[in-house]
Amino acid sequence: MSVAVTPRHARHTAGLMRSIYLPRTADALAFAMSTYGIPLLVLATTGSAALTGAAFALEWIPRLTAFGWAGTMVDRRGAAVVFHLAAVGRALALAIGAVLLHLHPSGTVASATVMVLAATTGVLTEFSYIAAETAGAAAGRRAGARAHRVQAVLLGIDQTATLAGPALAGVLLLAGPAPMLAVITVLSLLAALLALRTPPSPVAPARAPKGQSGAGLVTGWRTIRSLPALGWLVTGLTLSSLAIGLLQAAGPVIVVQHFGQSTTAVGLVWSAAAAATLISVTLCRFALDRLGLWPVGAACAVLASLGCLAAARAPDYWSYLVLVAVLMAGEGGMTVVLRTLRSRLIPPEKFGSTLSATILILLVPFPVAGVLTALTPPDAMGHAITVCAALQALGLFCAFARLRTDPALRA
Repeated sequence: MSVAVTPRHARHTAGLMRSIYLPRTADALAFAMSTYGIPLLVLATTGSAALTGAAFALEWIPRLTAFGWAGTMVDRRGAAVVFHLAAVGRALALAIGAVLLHLHPSGTVASATVMVLAATTGVLTEFSYIAAETAGAAAGRRAGARAHRVQAVLLGIDQTATLAGPALAGVLLLAGPAPMLAVITVLSLLAALLALRTPPSPVAPARAPKGQSGAGLVTGWRTIRSLPALGWLVTGLTLSSLAIGLLQAAGPVIVVQHFGQSTTAVGLVWSAAAAATLISVTLCRFALDRLGLWPVGAACAVLASLGCLAAARAPDYWSYLVLVAVLMAGEGGMTVVLRTLRSRLIPPEKFGSTLSATILILLVPFPVAGVLTALTPPDAMGHAITVCAALQALGLFCAFARLRTDPALRA
């Protein structure tokens, strides 16, 4: 391959720690804090459950629309450049938001500020995430036989950030919106500075053809439809994502208003869930070697379904925390099954487009969950979660019943 047509993200030569791991750590922590902290900020600023759900939707809807554009920009400009610009943009938006909330702690200006922050950070975080994923994939390819070690470190960074980010956001919010936004701003600037430590190539990167992202998503969708095993599993996990998204969007309302806990307690729920997911993923790696994909996936589906159904009727905060952790542990195991299955079934020449389409499908339920939270009265939230949990259980049952004799999961 000629150097003149090689994307910049494929030509990084700096050490992994300096060029990959450190920027990913700062960005992953900012990602987790903004994803879980912004809805908390909306609830603390407005006191409105409807606006909290709307803010959650505003975080995710722009991410979906930006997904294809982010991939195209990374291919055109290079992962390091897109990573740097997205992190700087997020830091600037958060700094402006902190100043406005300091000057107008309540009222129309405060409400508008937090809603705009939700949409802006959602878009910019998606760009930095795609850039970081692309840089990590390129590092894995360069590592050759040690690629699994690179991916294991990146997975550990993401899960650790998910473990610490929500709790940290909740603790900082106790001191007010400004401290939380200031910390996320500093992390975003740190990520941007670390991304610059890898000097860009002086040779211009290849230009991606116009419309490439849209064509890639169509190709990915067609590939999923041509692989029944993958299609059934993605369908089941999509319904599961709706239940999880509703629990995330409604989390501040349930924990703060229903159980009477602080915003810190909301972050603790998802930190416990991240810890349970990390443990589940580790155990499933060993279980898959002994039992295979279908038994492990079916067991995790049962665990997730029961956890979600019970969480909808949790009598107190601590039982709610445990049941959400059980749900996410089951979801983590099914994610391992999905990743293994798609690596087996998807043709290498269509892997990137199919991966993008798969992620996009699994993300669609999250803004839907935000809209449901905004439209559902707080007293009826438990009923809405129960309905979504029932859909999740039905979808996973149909998926794994259909896949019980499929050779792809029995291999």
